[in-house]
Amino acid sequence: MLNKIWFSFFAIALLAIVLQLLTGQTQVLSQSVDAIFSSAKLAAEIALGLVGVLSLWMGLMRVGEKAGVVAMFSKLFEPLLSKLMPEVPRGHAAYGSVTMNLTANMLGLDNAATPLGLKAMQNLQALNPNKQVATNAQILFLVLNTSSITLVPVTVFLYRAQQGAAAPADIFLPILLATTASTLAGLSMVALVQRLSLFNTVVLAYAGVILSSIIGLVFYLSTLTVTAIGEVSTALGNGILLLLIFSFVLVAGIRKVAVYDEFIEGAKEGFSQSIKLIPYLLAMLLAIALLRASGALDYLLQLIAGMVAFAGGDVRFVDAMPTAIMKPFSGSGARAMMLETMQHYGVDSFAGRLAAILQGSTETTFYVLAVYFGAVGIRNGRHALACGLFADLAGIIAAILVCYQFYG
Repeated sequence: MLNKIWFSFFAIALLAIVLQLLTGQTQVLSQSVDAIFSSAKLAAEIALGLVGVLSLWMGLMRVGEKAGVVAMFSKLFEPLLSKLMPEVPRGHAAYGSVTMNLTANMLGLDNAATPLGLKAMQNLQALNPNKQVATNAQILFLVLNTSSITLVPVTVFLYRAQQGAAAPADIFLPILLATTASTLAGLSMVALVQRLSLFNTVVLAYAGVILSSIIGLVFYLSTLTVTAIGEVSTALGNGILLLLIFSFVLVAGIRKVAVYDEFIEGAKEGFSQSIKLIPYLLAMLLAIALLRASGALDYLLQLIAGMVAFAGGDVRFVDAMPTAIMKPFSGSGARAMMLETMQHYGVDSFAGRLAAILQGSTETTFYVLAVYFGAVGIRNGRHALACGLFADLAGIIAAILVCYQFYG
């Protein structure tokens, strides 16, 4: 699947370049060449940036596993995950790393989420009989990872505040609704393809507790100012991280684990892992850069606007679609599109609000799949990409509908 997708990106980019040349826009040639070499530089920068973070968390995770803290943490969600990942045996280390990754994603702890996710992929890969083909558990994990609920998208609030929004946090509930729809859609699609039963006592009980907690959080945060929301979320995230780090090291020391030696061994693994990611990052970033520089994404927007106008629909949402289209490919690109929309139409305009909601409720699916599959050498992702993109599409549609509902 990734081979076909990668080839398609190049074919589409070439077609877009030809179309621009036919209209006399010869600058597309230099833009495309610049994009090729910029993507190579960016891939190396991202991989090198991951060296320290991956080494840190791989080392800490090894200490935490030896201390038994990760195993204790995994028991919180092991009953639920064992229903969703039936091929993973009870008590396996994967449950701990999967739980910690999803928790970090929900709290918006990006620096911790990626290393923990790569650790989870390694744990799941240990159970994989065919090392180049993704298992059902790996696919489910990736889809949950790319569509996971973001409880407090503080960065989006801060961008809105910087742009002069009257109430920067007033999009909190729309983002939560959109990202919840994305997660439910992704989980439902994977369950359908893998023939998992979601209507059993365990899954429904966990769903009830999680949804109740989210509703409670919504009511609590709705009473706070945007500054207070940022302070609460930052304190919560940092507190959880520090609690994990200290519990890993202190409990390991009490149990006579050689904490320094174990940390070094885990950090070595993280260092080698980050270097291995460069080819996979380069391949995906190269194709994405060409799509953007060739103008292919602009042609897609024009097509969407024309179809909606022909059908007699409201085309206001199209002004925010650059963020939606870019987000599965590039987080930084989507952020730039969001800021550009806010500056052009106004931060509190319909398009400005929708762009912010899209930024906070969707994920960089292609990037995540390239990094996570590349980390363990998987070449056949089976239905992972289709399910991930379906979740993205559900999140985009939900964001548009919610924005119309809230802001007319």
